[in-house]
Amino acid sequence: MKQRAEYEAEVVEGLDSMAQGEIDGLCVGRAHVHDMNKNAILFTYDGDPKALRVLKLAQAVYSIERYEVPRPRALLGDAHFRRLTAQIDAVIGAHPSETFKSFHIAAAGSDSSVMGRIKEALALRLHIPHSDDGGDLLLRIIPDKIGGWRTLVRLTPRPLVTRAWRVQDVPGALNATVAHAMVILTAPKPKANFVNLGSGSGSLLIERCAAAPVRAVIGVDYDPAVLNAARANIAASGYGAHIMLLRADLRRLPLADASADALACDLPFGQRVGSHTDNVKLYPLALAEAARIAKPGAKFAVITHEIRLIEQTLAAQSAWQQIQMLPIVLRGLHPRIYVLERVG
Repeated sequence: MKQRAEYEAEVVEGLDSMAQGEIDGLCVGRAHVHDMNKNAILFTYDGDPKALRVLKLAQAVYSIERYEVPRPRALLGDAHFRRLTAQIDAVIGAHPSETFKSFHIAAAGSDSSVMGRIKEALALRLHIPHSDDGGDLLLRIIPDKIGGWRTLVRLTPRPLVTRAWRVQDVPGALNATVAHAMVILTAPKPKANFVNLGSGSGSLLIERCAAAPVRAVIGVDYDPAVLNAARANIAASGYGAHIMLLRADLRRLPLADASADALACDLPFGQRVGSHTDNVKLYPLALAEAARIAKPGAKFAVITHEIRLIEQTLAAQSAWQQIQMLPIVLRGLHPRIYVLERVG
């Protein structure tokens, strides 16, 4: 049996349990989670690390090496430096078709003379320069809470959350791992009709196609520029044949009554997009229109930072029953994901 290696999955705070479930499901008994905190899952795994590059609920995944040394300068010692470069070589070797043009070290005291010597030694050994602004190859050097130090090397040139399909961005675009989590929370099923109100750059639409087979995926937005950005992302994703975009007001959807099996919506937070004044009018109308097109029992995943407003809106209506709520931390904000079910 292959020796177990140690990894860290960086996750969105609040989605750690879902991310752990994905790791367990992907690795089928070959992964063992031994530590979790708000935004990281530490686990061992005895399979091919390439498999970890398909995780959808991890922001990024890192390989880990531990060193029983008092200070990072010990990494410059021959035995430790060979371990470090072997860890890095394993990541570079897993991407034969990609060129790592630079590397970056994220560490406390990264401007110290010791870190400078480590950067110089790695640049000479790897034949690529260090970049202070970030690089394709990311190395973290951190204290180990049980003593000593850890080196973490990201398994991919880009974070997993930076999907290859995102070729166009829009203000307030939904984080792809959060979008994937919202899709999973709607209990996706084959032969289902999935509707995304306020589809923005297409994150929820694309992640729905990536999650499971589906009959129809429909996105609705009103802004032509946003729809064009979504079209570009959808084309890059390869799911263009499965997704329909409609230009319409999400308060007046051009869809039949009781036609949606599952729904999702990234409601305006009233910060980067929209305003609180607009949201006071929008939220009740959007939920009512979603209820009109939803089949009885349909799941509706909603994310918003307007906590008081959404809870007041939910309390004032009877078409939707709240079955779950997940508070998360996202870019310094504290939005919540609400999972609703159509009463009927």
